Amino acid sequence: MLVFWEQRLVILATPKTGSTAIEAALDSMATMSIQRPPVLKHTPVQRFHRFIGPYLEATSGHPFTVVALMREPRDWLGSWFRYRQRDDISDAARSTAGMSFDHFVNAWCDDPQPDFAAVGSQARFLQPKGEKGVDHLFRYEEIETFVHFLEDRLDCEIILPRLNVSPVAPLDLTPQTEARLRKAAARDFALYETLQPLPA
Repeated sequence: MLVFWEQRLVILATPKTGSTAIEAALDSMATMSIQRPPVLKHTPVQRFHRFIGPYLEATSGHPFTVVALMREPRDWLGSWFRYRQRDDISDAARSTAGMSFDHFVNAWCDDPQPDFAAVGSQARFLQPKGEKGVDHLFRYEEIETFVHFLEDRLDCEIILPRLNVSPVAPLDLTPQTEARLRKAAARDFALYETLQPLPA
């Protein structure tokens, strides 16, 4: 999570949407940069509005604009699956090494989820039911739109480095698993489909 005091801007770090690269590019400009532990780096919007946002507004006397990225839900799960195939995963129960993406997605759809598939939901992170979400949400697949928005707000050129890239792995799903995912992640898919580029 990055906070820009003068610009009254907060960037939430949605997991698996390039947050490490964004932090690397903008850390030196931010008033506050929370990169660890992960539970603080990846503060969801509900927790931000409950704890951090009110403090920032009370201290500055102004509201802050909250922005974030969202990844296409199937691709987002694919990134988690590939990330947890790394050799340096210390907890074997969280590793996806040796399993198929189809198995991983079915496990994510299960209730309860096994440890290796317990990666949360972008919809819960960005727009909890009945509560305030982010002010501007951008598609990760159109990250250049997000970068242009930040360049305008921060008045600088931004070049994102390529960091924290996950291993390559096949991401095939059976039609049955695809259908199950569409049902289980209905809120995520619906939210993603609402995202439109900001007007020029």
